[in-house]
Amino acid sequence: MNSIEQVLVALRRVIRATDLHSKHLAKTTGLTAPQVLLLQAIRNKGEVTIGELANEVSLSQATVTNILDRLEKRGFVYRQRSQADKRKVHAYLTEEAVETLRDAPIPLQDQFTRQFGDLKEWEQSMIIASLQRVAQMMDAQHIDASPVLDIGVLDRQGASMDKPNAALDYGEGSDSADKK
Repeated sequence: MNSIEQVLVALRRVIRATDLHSKHLAKTTGLTAPQVLLLQAIRNKGEVTIGELANEVSLSQATVTNILDRLEKRGFVYRQRSQADKRKVHAYLTEEAVETLRDAPIPLQDQFTRQFGDLKEWEQSMIIASLQRVAQMMDAQHIDASPVLDIGVLDRQGASMDKPNAALDYGEGSDSADKK
């Protein structure tokens, strides 16, 4: 295999791993990676505002609000206006969300973060520089992205279209790598 083929195969493996993990997460929990990320942030922070959540997970407030709307409709979260400051609204987990998080697979970015953190600083720098260069070569450096490993579509206003396809099976499905 020549160098170009090796790079393309490595990229394809990253895309497929992300896609398969997203499908597995959707099948086992009925949730997307951004939804799980938000639920984890609420669990870890306790009483938290929408703005604090947005900062914590590196998503816009509009996207966080959109995801919370969906989670609230499904009975995973509820929002309550602060008694101390009526301008603030806090998000809280329901018992169903706590149970779902307990049974959810480890997010792909958590696995990556742990292994990446074990690398020496020079190795981390090489990976960062290489991936930034690949993004530039693919004309993707201008695309806004959050630190969530998930195959999903964001609309132009930044509102996540985060409805999982629970009918998809882990390890099966098309070999498509389409992503907007």
